[in-house]
Amino acid sequence: MPHGPDIDGVLIEWGDRLFYPGNRRVRSVEGMSGASRRRRAAAIRARIVATVVRRAPQVMVKVTGGGRGMKAIAAHFRYISKNGRLPMEDERGQRVSGSGSVREMADDWRFGGAFIEDVSFRREAFNIILSMPAGTNAEIVQKASREFAKQEFSDHKYVMVLHDHQANPHVHLSVRAESISGKRLNPRKTDLHRWRETFAEKLRDRGVEAEASSQSSRGVARRSTEIWQVKALAEGRLRKVPPMHDSMVRTQHQPLEAWLQVAQALAASASKRDRALGLAVAGHFRDLSASALTQGAASINLLQEASRTLNDSSRSCVRTF
Repeated sequence: MPHGPDIDGVLIEWGDRLFYPGNRRVRSVEGMSGASRRRRAAAIRARIVATVVRRAPQVMVKVTGGGRGMKAIAAHFRYISKNGRLPMEDERGQRVSGSGSVREMADDWRFGGAFIEDVSFRREAFNIILSMPAGTNAEIVQKASREFAKQEFSDHKYVMVLHDHQANPHVHLSVRAESISGKRLNPRKTDLHRWRETFAEKLRDRGVEAEASSQSSRGVARRSTEIWQVKALAEGRLRKVPPMHDSMVRTQHQPLEAWLQVAQALAASASKRDRALGLAVAGHFRDLSASALTQGAASINLLQEASRTLNDSSRSCVRTF
């Protein structure tokens, strides 16, 4: 069991696996200076508090498709701008509106780099939505989206439009696939995770609580339901729900192991605040146990072990948040 100075090291090693994509993780705790360790550990503690105590809202960054040619791209411009009624903002920060401006923007994309045909065999743009739950300040969502786009797509043409007329404020962002330097955008899973992290950071910088943790790190194991299962359930013919595939169990098991390591470290800390946070993590594990979203004997054993460990170590602690 870790003690004293090792608490921060355990939080960094295992907390990074929970909250950060691979390309943003600390490579070696041993090589960090004391100040760097304290800053990183403090950031991990803040992420734990946001996730299991305050249950901060999760950002949504979703690639909804992309235009295979200028006809599709121009149609998307008309859709997100309501045919020019909503202002469009480009990568230079210039805002335009009106149907004529939408056509000019499409022409700029067609000729501003490698020529884009009306119909292309490849994706010439990526359409992205950045969204927050209802009640979030729409202007802050727009500013955070602007800063996100500048950081992630600094070498690309892009346009963005704020939609604040629906329940949840969101920004439509369309990014030209080919960059100014000729490199093509090809987002992977790690890129999507990084994009969520960046968007959440920009929101937090402006005072809005936002998290970008994965479903698995929050203990949510979702899977699609086959049509035949839906019908069988409705007709009373579904005798049992098929178990998760091994790959899904492994996906769920890994963050649970990380949560267990973090929880044990907090429970062993000399800091009353750490132990109180450990107690909150124990409550988080109990919620997961009761939700029936976690399946697989290995994952269930981890949940039970974590709950026992934290209940024994932190029984006398009270929340201080």
